[in-house]
Amino acid sequence: MSTNIKTWNVDDPKFWESTGKSIANRNLWISIPSLLCGFAVWLMWGIITVQMLNLGFPFRPEELFTLTAISGLAGATLRIPASFFIRIAGGRNAVFLTTALLMIPAIGTGIALQDKTTPLWVFQMLALLSGIGGGNFACSMSNISTFFPKRLQGTALGLNAGLGNFGVTTMQILIPLVMTTGVFAAITGGSMDLVKDSGWIFGKIAAGTPTYIQNAGFVWLLLLIPMSILAFFGMNNLLTISQNIGSTLAAFAKVLYLYGLAFFTAGIGLYLYLPAPTGLGLLNMWVALPLIIVSTLIVMKLAAFGEMKGNIAKQFAIFENKHTWSMTALYIVTFGSFIGFSMALPLSITVIFGDTHTLNATTGLWEHTKNPNGPSALTYAWIGPFVGALIRPVGGWISDKVGGSIVTQAISVVMVAASVYAGWIMMQAYQSATPEIYFTQFLITFVVLFAATGVGNGSTFRTVGVIFDRLQAGPVLGWTSAVGAYGSFIAPVVIGAQIKAGTPENAMYGFAIFYALCLILNWWFYLRAGSEIKNP
Repeated sequence: MSTNIKTWNVDDPKFWESTGKSIANRNLWISIPSLLCGFAVWLMWGIITVQMLNLGFPFRPEELFTLTAISGLAGATLRIPASFFIRIAGGRNAVFLTTALLMIPAIGTGIALQDKTTPLWVFQMLALLSGIGGGNFACSMSNISTFFPKRLQGTALGLNAGLGNFGVTTMQILIPLVMTTGVFAAITGGSMDLVKDSGWIFGKIAAGTPTYIQNAGFVWLLLLIPMSILAFFGMNNLLTISQNIGSTLAAFAKVLYLYGLAFFTAGIGLYLYLPAPTGLGLLNMWVALPLIIVSTLIVMKLAAFGEMKGNIAKQFAIFENKHTWSMTALYIVTFGSFIGFSMALPLSITVIFGDTHTLNATTGLWEHTKNPNGPSALTYAWIGPFVGALIRPVGGWISDKVGGSIVTQAISVVMVAASVYAGWIMMQAYQSATPEIYFTQFLITFVVLFAATGVGNGSTFRTVGVIFDRLQAGPVLGWTSAVGAYGSFIAPVVIGAQIKAGTPENAMYGFAIFYALCLILNWWFYLRAGSEIKNP
C-alpha cells in the first residue's frame, strides 16, 4: 500500500471493517514502541542523576535536579510545535523523524558519561536534546487520533499513551540493569566504581561495584534503529488530515524548522531562569513557564511561511475554544502529575530516605547524614510509573463505557486525598532519624497517585474526543499534552526546592489544592445539570 492514503472515513462502519481497521492497528502498534523510546530517552535523567551521585560525579544534588528540570521543560516546549506536525508533515514522516532524532541525545549521553570531568553544561545540553522524546508524544497522539473512529478513541489513545508510557518503567528498570554489565564495553569504554551503595529491581548494589553508567545512553540504540526503520516503511500519512505536505524531505525540513524554533525559545527561557553559572537567574519558574509557552506560540506564528503558515493559522483556532483551556487544566492533573512525579521520585527517595535527619539542639538546624538502612531509589522508583502506565488503557476503556468526565471527577478526589497524605508522610520522614520506617506508606501512597493519574489520562483523552471534531481533536490533544508535560519541569523544581527548605510536605499540599480546584472545574463544565457539554 502507498505511504500516502487519500481516502479515510473510519466513522463509516463498512469502511472501518473492510479497510480502516487493519491500517489503523498497524500504525498504532508501530507508534506504541516508538513512543516508548521517546519517553525513555526524555526521562532517563531521573535515573542517571541518581547514579551520578552514587558514582561521585562532582555535582551537587541541586545541580543534578537541573538536568531533570531541563529535559522536562524542553520536552514540554517541543510538544507545542509537535502538536502541529501531523497536519503539516504527515504522521509517518513525523513519527519516523522524531524517533530517529532520539539517537543524538542517546549517543551523546553515552559518550559524556564515560568521563567524570565532563562539565555540567554538556550534560545540560544533552538533557535539553532529550526533550525531543517528550515532544514525540504530541505528534504521536495527534496522529493516532486520526486513525480511529470516535467510539474507539478512548481505547486507542489509552493504548498508545499507556503502553508508550511504559518507556518510563522500561527506562527505570533497564538502565540500572545494563549499568551492571560491560555488554558494550568493547566500543564504549570501561567501568567506574560506585562510591555509594546503589541498586536495581532486585535490591542493593554495594559500593565498590564496577558500573558502566555510559550504557544508560547507548542501550537505546538497540530499540531506536529498528523502530525508525519500522516507522519509515510501515506507517502512513493520511492526506485527508495532512494536506499539501509536499515531499518527504520537505516534510522533514518543516519538522526540523519548527523544532529549532522551540529549542530557541526553551533555551532562552532556561538561560533567564537557571541560576549562575549556567544562566542569569532573573526569572522564577512561574514567570519563566508562561513566557516560554507564549513566546513559542508567537515565534511559530511569525516565523512560519508558505503553506505551513496557513496550516498553523488554521490550527491556532483551538485557542478560541474555552474547552481547550479547561481540558488543558484537567490534563495537567493527570499526565502532568504522572510525568512530574516520575521525574522527581528517584531523587526524592534518595534525599528523603537515603539520609537520617536529626535536629541540632544548639543551632536549631536539621542535620543529614547517610542512612545505612535507606532504600535504593533504583529498586523502587519504577513501581509507581509502571502501575500508572499499565492502568492507562483501562481508564480509556472505562471512559468509553461510562463517560470521561465522571471518571476524571472520581480520580481527582482520590488525588486530593493521596497528595495530602503523601505530604504528611514526607514531613514525618524528613524529620526522623529513621525515615525508612515511613517508606512503605510513602511508596503505597505514590502508587495510588500514579494509578489515579493513569486512569485519569484515559478519561481526558475520551473527553477530548467527545468535545472536539476530528480536525481539532488532534491539535487539542497535542496542545494539552504539551502544557501537561510541564509537570516534568514543575514537580522536580517544586519538590526539590521544598526539600532544600526542609518542608517537602508543602509541595504535596500545593498539588492537592490544585487538584481540588480542577475537580470543581470539571464538575462545572461537564457534569453539573446546566453544563454546556454533559459528559455523561
